[in-house]
Amino acid sequence: MRIDLYLHIMSAFTCLPLLVFVASFQISCGNQHKESASAITNNRIEEGVQIKSEPEAQLAQYIRNIYEDKNGHLWFGTNGYGVIQYNGDSLSYYSNHNGFDGQQITGITEDINKNIWFATDQGVVQYRWDSMATGEKKFINYSSPLLFYGQRFWSIMADSKGSIWAGAESGVYKFDGVYWLPVSIPYPDEAQGSFITTHTAWSIVEDSKTNIWISTNGFGAYKYDGKVFSLYSEEIGLANNNVDVIMEDKAGALWFGTRFGGVSRLKGNDFEHFNVENNRIGNNEVCALYEDPMGHIWFSSEGYGVYKFDGQTLTNYNKDHGLEIGAVQTILEDSNGRLWVGGGGGLYVRQNDSFVHVGQESILSY
Repeated sequence: MRIDLYLHIMSAFTCLPLLVFVASFQISCGNQHKESASAITNNRIEEGVQIKSEPEAQLAQYIRNIYEDKNGHLWFGTNGYGVIQYNGDSLSYYSNHNGFDGQQITGITEDINKNIWFATDQGVVQYRWDSMATGEKKFINYSSPLLFYGQRFWSIMADSKGSIWAGAESGVYKFDGVYWLPVSIPYPDEAQGSFITTHTAWSIVEDSKTNIWISTNGFGAYKYDGKVFSLYSEEIGLANNNVDVIMEDKAGALWFGTRFGGVSRLKGNDFEHFNVENNRIGNNEVCALYEDPMGHIWFSSEGYGVYKFDGQTLTNYNKDHGLEIGAVQTILEDSNGRLWVGGGGGLYVRQNDSFVHVGQESILSY
């Protein structure tokens, strides 16, 4: 059966039971490559076993995502080793050989029932909190080419109504608990490119008014209010139409990290830019945005580490502060007040005004 015909049938017959497919597929803000198998250690890593290896061996060469679950455990999405869970005592690695369909993790989110969802190079994976009798993690894989045309995924978001939104290489899908259906977004042009296209959704977020914001890789960002899509682009003041990440701060302002224009903040109807052109940051490629509990905004700048904006002043943290990551992909402060930064170069944690590299051994002390 043709795939397009299959999806049409799935849209038309909403009383059909859900088919959960388990299959395989395999990738990177931009041109990031997958890490090699030599990046971790020559020792075998067993699921759920405390790591014992050479000092400061990397968790993974590339950390793309960091997420804290309801138990205070940390999940680290890697660029080639699946996802790592840190429970405070041990590290557990989950990938294809653990029933988890994904080697590259490009997004992590939590639904209204506290289940965790992952966007991967092979599709979408759900982690259910109910464990199997053996005590193993229970993953549900949505990775069949029949579901998503065999596309890789780059972002994922659980909204306040219980739906899951997932950004693929050429569009967005929405899961209502039964069906995955493509979202009809009024792109101004057909998708150009392959593997990564102009329709690629690097970021999907829900704001405090329940609007859904969807990035594109060439047209700007869409706001969806449940009825109408509105396009925010360079024409109305956005710094660049290649949007890598979107975030709403506690005051209700929207932040856009872009590929070639730095950061744009939308406050009311006005854009403010943080970019090379106004001498505020070192590089215009921004892949990560984060607001800490104090209301400070943190964001990456390719080759320049991270910047912290306290509302008045920008402070740069880079190699001079111990942060040896050129391409920062993710920033998170956990419930214990530890600020973590991950990217191409592994994992770092902030200590006072500097950053310290964290490996397989040293993480056990945090």
